[in-house]
Amino acid sequence: MAKFLDTTGVSYHLQQLINQAQDTLILISPYLKLNDRLRQSLEDKDRLKIDIRLIYGKNELQPEQINWLRTLHSVRTSFCENLHAKCYLNEGEAILTSMNLYEFSQVNNHEMGVYVTKAEEPELYGDILNEARRLIRISDEIRVTVEKVQVTEAPAKPEASNAGHCIRCGKSIALNPAAPYCPDCYRVWKRYENPDHKEARCHICGTAQATTLNKPVCYACFKSNRRLFNSDGATSRVKASRQVDKA
Repeated sequence: MAKFLDTTGVSYHLQQLINQAQDTLILISPYLKLNDRLRQSLEDKDRLKIDIRLIYGKNELQPEQINWLRTLHSVRTSFCENLHAKCYLNEGEAILTSMNLYEFSQVNNHEMGVYVTKAEEPELYGDILNEARRLIRISDEIRVTVEKVQVTEAPAKPEASNAGHCIRCGKSIALNPAAPYCPDCYRVWKRYENPDHKEARCHICGTAQATTLNKPVCYACFKSNRRLFNSDGATSRVKASRQVDKA
């Protein structure tokens, strides 16, 4: 007859269910992030070329999980929208439970479940198997081909020095947010004297940014060099008016 399982019982029988699978293994869980022990069991079954179906319902697979799944050639993975059921079965036994195939749930949560064997409850086991097969049919099979993302640190913004950049042409000039143009570009700007005219470069780091005479640096450089600016991040128009247009 069906057997009630607490958290420890669910974890134990799930491990045994996977280990004892001979032909078929169906794992249905909204969340997917297996602990090392279950991974090793699945890898062993994959080497024996058992038909393994893995159905999940939350599109949150991490690159590390994806890469691991790609190494399992006998595993077919499917995505089932709105999946909330948690059901695990092989050709002779099944578990209906509240526990996801999620490492946190297996370690931290209080779970319940019901254990059923085909030998003792053939009708109930058959109903579970039929519903599991239905979920497989309505799921979209996913061909896991995404490579692991290499995480690299973003290049740090260069620290401020005595060198700056013209916010229009990018030419190297003295660092002075109140005078962020080279002489040639300043002469062009002087014809119109619009302190809010959109320019192309950050005065400090020189990267392509939307800047103006009033706000001549990118936000990152402003945060690192607040002492050079007014409280609102703008340069003083009085100071800006002192730009020397000597060639």
